[in-house]
Amino acid sequence: MVRSGEEPKPAGRATDGTGPARLRERFLQGEQVDAGVRTSILNSWQRCRSLGLSPDTSDLPYREDFDPGGRIVRAAVPVLDRLQDAFSGSQVNISVADANGTVLLRRFGDPAMARSLPAIQRVPGFVFAEQVAGTNGIGLALAERQLIRVYGAEHFAERSQGSACVAMPVRDPLSGRIEGVLCFGYPRGFEQPALSAAIRRAAENIERRLLGQSSAHERALLRTYLTTGGEGGLRHGVALDALADVVHPRDQAILREKAAELISRGQRAAVEVTLPDGRLVTLVSRPMASSSGVRGFAIEAVLPGTAVGEALVLPYQAEELPDLAAFSTAPRTARPPITLPSGHLAAAFGATVAPGGDRGPAEAGGTVPADGGRGGDRGPTGIDGTVTADGGAVTADGGGGSADGGRGTSDGARSATGDGRGPVGGGGTADDRAASPFPARGLVMVGEPHVGAYALAARRRLELLSEASTRIGTTLDVRRTAEELAETAVPRLADFVTIDLPDAVLRGEEAADPLADLRRTVLHGVREGLPFTPPGKRIDFGPTAPQLRCLTRGEAVLEPDLKAAAGWLAQDPEHTVRLLDHVHSLIAVPLLARGVVLGIASFYRTGSSFGDDDRSLAQELAARAALSIDNARRYTHERTMVLALQRRLLPHGLPDQDAVEVAHRYLPAESDVGGDWYDVIPLSGARVGLLVGDVVGHGMLSAATMGRLRTAARSFAELDFSPDEVLTHLDNLVGRLDREDPDGKGAGVIGATCLYVVYDPTAQRCLMARAGHPPPALVHPDGTVSYPDLPAGPPLGLGGLPFDAVEIDVPEGSQLVLYTDGLIEDRHRDVDVVLEQLRAALAHPERAPEDTCQAVLDTVAPVHPHDDIALLVARVHALDPGRIAAWELPADPALVGEVRASAMRRLSDWGLDETAFAAELILSELITNAVRHGTGPIRVRLLYGRTLICEVSDASNTAPHLRRAASTDEGGRGLFLVAQLSQSWGTRYLPEGKVIWAECGLDAA
Repeated sequence: MVRSGEEPKPAGRATDGTGPARLRERFLQGEQVDAGVRTSILNSWQRCRSLGLSPDTSDLPYREDFDPGGRIVRAAVPVLDRLQDAFSGSQVNISVADANGTVLLRRFGDPAMARSLPAIQRVPGFVFAEQVAGTNGIGLALAERQLIRVYGAEHFAERSQGSACVAMPVRDPLSGRIEGVLCFGYPRGFEQPALSAAIRRAAENIERRLLGQSSAHERALLRTYLTTGGEGGLRHGVALDALADVVHPRDQAILREKAAELISRGQRAAVEVTLPDGRLVTLVSRPMASSSGVRGFAIEAVLPGTAVGEALVLPYQAEELPDLAAFSTAPRTARPPITLPSGHLAAAFGATVAPGGDRGPAEAGGTVPADGGRGGDRGPTGIDGTVTADGGAVTADGGGGSADGGRGTSDGARSATGDGRGPVGGGGTADDRAASPFPARGLVMVGEPHVGAYALAARRRLELLSEASTRIGTTLDVRRTAEELAETAVPRLADFVTIDLPDAVLRGEEAADPLADLRRTVLHGVREGLPFTPPGKRIDFGPTAPQLRCLTRGEAVLEPDLKAAAGWLAQDPEHTVRLLDHVHSLIAVPLLARGVVLGIASFYRTGSSFGDDDRSLAQELAARAALSIDNARRYTHERTMVLALQRRLLPHGLPDQDAVEVAHRYLPAESDVGGDWYDVIPLSGARVGLLVGDVVGHGMLSAATMGRLRTAARSFAELDFSPDEVLTHLDNLVGRLDREDPDGKGAGVIGATCLYVVYDPTAQRCLMARAGHPPPALVHPDGTVSYPDLPAGPPLGLGGLPFDAVEIDVPEGSQLVLYTDGLIEDRHRDVDVVLEQLRAALAHPERAPEDTCQAVLDTVAPVHPHDDIALLVARVHALDPGRIAAWELPADPALVGEVRASAMRRLSDWGLDETAFAAELILSELITNAVRHGTGPIRVRLLYGRTLICEVSDASNTAPHLRRAASTDEGGRGLFLVAQLSQSWGTRYLPEGKVIWAECGLDAA
């Protein structure tokens, strides 16, 4: 068995009034003691103080009703005799206590010690449980459930200050339950390192003897079954291996599992088991007792057949536990001898056991009378406490022979001797069997109920762990993972589970002080209405609470009886007293993963107490859940950072412009954040650019790459490149980014997509191009929805392939809907169907863009998106023709003044007299430059919107450049004046020629 080691902290013996002795005095005076005392000792002192124990009290409870011949005593006596010889002449005293701390045995290295010691240290019957005796070896070993050392002043009682001891719990190897405590006591100066090894070996020897007792019980039950046969007409029949042709090995396993469950119930019962092929087999459970008093149950299978007689009718299921007394009325027939084959389990037992218990000689393969079976002193033992013919549990499968040693069928076709004419294995002749209402039956299993219950519990614990591996951690959500732990544990381990996590963990961070910000995260149980702290509330545990102790020790803490748990009662007396009406036992487990404290899981039972196996199971469940919670926490942390970066790199607010009314949405994927983005870019000439893109992949790299591409796309757009030129420049950039990857192991950007639309409100036309991106949707004012026929273009990064731009008319009031593929592409949906759904959702032109965004996400977007979704809805507006003024003139300097005068009159009509001065200078300079350096015809246009835009175009591709004129230069200062008088200015190229534009504020003077 695997045992916990001792605490690594120094022992700190009490010497010369220093160390624990002085710290103990400080503790008793009410001072704070943190360092210098081992955690287990300090916790025990705190519990003793909570219980109101006095260190100078010398009286201990004495029990006269202790069992001097119990299991633990019978197993320990030979071991203690050997220990007494080993410590002969020393001052070591050896004691064995039961699971309640009552001393059952005493031994002394020096017999004279028995005369010099007080009665409580030499007479069995005194109780050393911690709640009555304070901190001591026996009591603390039961409380901590592991090997414990206590030195001098570490004892709570004054009487033990000069002593030391080492104590070790002794467990039943089958159940794991603590049966008692082995303790070595000695003077404080006798300390030897070998004592730990000696007590471990001695405890293991006692445990082996406990296992041997269980094996002897099970062998006695099998001998009794083979000797006495069935009672009340439930006679032995063929074993399951005799019906191998009709009972598949898979079916035999089903029957054995149900048989083990019946044994664990410990009651007479019958149950019908439905096999996978639809047949019914009845399992009958009946009590039996060996000649030595061992009580157990035998499980027999009644198999279906065509025998003459009334069929077995069982109107009840096992849960109702019917009495089978009715079957006892069937007369018992004489049973002839049964010849057992060589090597049969019963034949190997050695002596023949008569009903009275006498033994007689027998040979392997010999004949056993029907009223006498073969037994033996030794046999294999299974984990469920039953003996098997094949070395597992006591079953009558073909591994070692049948219960009666013979084979037979309901029609007597085969006899035990194989000639078809001899005695049948059913225990009688064919005629006898024909009179029996049971066509065939066989022994399935025998065993003790309490051992079977332990085996059943162990199997169910393994099943629960197997289930936990698939149920816990199905998502990367911290809260949901905690809920999965609670749902897995209730009701198969606990009746109620509470899980408390720090706020930092819920945010995806590490908690600097887990106890400072604990919050009730999950409360799950078999019913509601109990006075537990509800989810969402902060939790504060007292210094003696089991939850705090489990964090301090880093392992599960078991409180079998909360009514006796002083530390639990002391944390919040009013609240815990109300809980005691509903809960009885507690296991507090820390959620630890990779050295990070993630929280506390508390398992409660309302009726029975938890045991050590339950504590181990709870700790295993919590450890698995903690790893999943930590994975979810790390994912949450990374996702939060990526999402913050993503949102930081997306536009914050929308620019002021009159061309479109825009609404947008960004919806990250459930699993991870990708690289979807959108942008709205004001352009020259009152135009606006609409961008939507998607970077391949997810995570931090995709988000960072998205930011780079969005910045680059905006820069290219602000240079007044056409959509196809913008995509060409982005394509070159993506290829360069991939080539510049230093190790070539990056996620890569090739495969990114983009859609760029430029809307001109003066002409109500759109120019658009796409690079592997879904086309936009156009919602007309009459409600019709179309998807423009736009060449797809290759994804960005492939290089060398052209992009085509398409120009379409967009009537005023129409809506342009741009989106990424996460909206329409889903592995569970057909794209064409989704596009029709999108068409139906958009067929409401009266909606505002904000409402359109929400309607699309509500009706079209996947419920659990696996990819990011970026959505941009723009309702287009036309620029009032009354706010547009245009002139065309040849390249004649004489006409500049005439156009300038006409422009001033138009500005006056618009009420822009204060802007007229700056506009006049700008127009004069731009028109003059076009006449001198460009080619005709020359066009002049004024656009009156949020600002005043002055445009001068000509057929030349030569653009002016701003330069600083020297003091001796006569010219070169015109563009400098334009730059100073306007908010911005620039050049955009046309298919033929260029446009020089300048934008000035309406309050310019």
